Formats: sequence, C-alpha cells, structure tokens
Amino acid sequence: MKYIGAHVSAAGGVQNAPINAHQIGATAFALFTKNQRQWQAKPLDPADIQAFKENCAKLGYRPGQILAHDSYQINLGHPDQTALEKSRRAFLDEVERCHLLGLTTLNFHPGSHLVKGAAEEDAPISRCLATVAESLNQTLDASEGVTLVIENTAGQGSNIGHSFVQIAEIIAQVTDQTRVGVCIDTCHAWAAGYDLVSAEGFAETWQTFDKVIGFAYLRGMHLNDAKKPRDSRVDRHASLGEGELGMAPFQRIMTDPRFDDIPLILETPDNDRWAEEIARLQQFLT
Repeated sequence: MKYIGAHVSAAGGVQNAPINAHQIGATAFALFTKNQRQWQAKPLDPADIQAFKENCAKLGYRPGQILAHDSYQINLGHPDQTALEKSRRAFLDEVERCHLLGLTTLNFHPGSHLVKGAAEEDAPISRCLATVAESLNQTLDASEGVTLVIENTAGQGSNIGHSFVQIAEIIAQVTDQTRVGVCIDTCHAWAAGYDLVSAEGFAETWQTFDKVIGFAYLRGMHLNDAKKPRDSRVDRHASLGEGELGMAPFQRIMTDPRFDDIPLILETPDNDRWAEEIARLQQFLT
C-alpha cells in the first residue's frame, strides 16, 4: 500500500493538520507540532490533542501514515556545549509532543558541525556524527514510543548526513536501534550526488542504501524534484517533473514495493498544486 501526502499546515492547532491533508486527497501527511522557527512553544492543549486523535481516526490516518518533523532550530551535533544542550532539550520536547499526540515517528535533520572548510575525513565530521548519536541516546533514554527518523541532507554548508555512510555511522552508535529510522529526501539525495534519474543509477542508489543502511530502517520519504544539478550540494526543491529529476524516479518509487507502507511526503514549493501532484503519483498505481 502506498501512502502519499504532503507536509501540511497545522495553523490554528494540530487538529487541523489531518483535515488539511484530507482536503488534498492525501493518504499520509507530515506536520510540525509547534512553530518550526521558534525555540519555545506553549504545551499542547488537551482539547487539541483529543481533537487531533479524533480527526485522524475519522479521516483514516493511522500513526504509520504520519511523519512529524522537528524544529529547524535544533542542531543535535552542535560543537558548543551550551547550544547543544539547548537543542537536546528542545528535541526531547518535540518527542514528548509526538508521544502525547499518539505519533510514532519524528523526522529530524541530523545536524551541522559548523567548522568552515572541513573535509569529509576531518575530525569535526566524526565528532559531529558521534555527538548526534549521543543526543539520540540521551533522548531515547528519556522517552518512549517514538522512533527518531534521520533525514538525509543535501550536504549544504556544514550539514552532515548527506551520505548513506554518515547516516549509518550515526545509527551504529545508537544504543537502541529499534527506535531509530531513516527518511530519504529525493532532492537531497540528488544534490548529494546520488543518481536517481537513470534506471541504472536508481537501482544502484537503492542497492547502496540497502547495503550501507538497510531498508528495515526506511520509515518515510520526502518526494521532491530538484532545481539544482546532481552533486551541487544545494537544497532547492522543485515541483514534481519540473526539475532535474523529472517524473521517472517518482514513477519507479510508486511501482516499487520496497517503498510500501511508509509516508511518502511532498515538500514541493507550491502547496496549491499538492492535490494535483498527489493525484499524478496515484495514477502510477493503476
């Protein structure tokens, strides 16, 4: 079963997210449980929590079809201890909010080492990967019921996690690997150098993913076309079929059972076209 949706608005309260998803014909959705650009947020209102659960049940959204996303402010690999602790507290709060809502996955960007000019083999990269893993271990020890889902990055700036190897290195250092997963963003993968366009490249990319990380860890995907060339390390999403990727990779994903039963989430730039894009993806299933 393919679950296709978009990262919908939760403006006015989290209970509105499933309604917004339903209105665009989505069978999955992503959301922020708080303002993604602020550190602090008031606690979730018990009435909003109940309404969210009721709306999800009424509209047919089970936890496995919903992929929450954490705040963009959080950096779980920050080299400064004070800033790191601030991020860790905020991340734990995000996990606790998901648990209150009955959600089972929280998608996050792994972090940034913030060292200008650091190369792949340099110590700041390894330290950052280890710091992210320790952040996850602390969060897992202090929480329950929510799987922490690492999103691959485009490798822009000092962001880590653009390669499958780096993601695998984080997972290897997590004590409870039953509560860690991966979300692959197609735009980010392309920008990081993975060929998703040619049939041969698509097959090789996912063979590498399975060998290095493993499909057992795949808990969601972000379906985005890319405005910039392959290996550009620039994260710029495009509407489906209107960027460097074209529609071929998305057709392959839709017809490949390895991508069944996980949220397939659009983050394309024009939300007025999400219903059209979802319908276009669903046509590949007929």
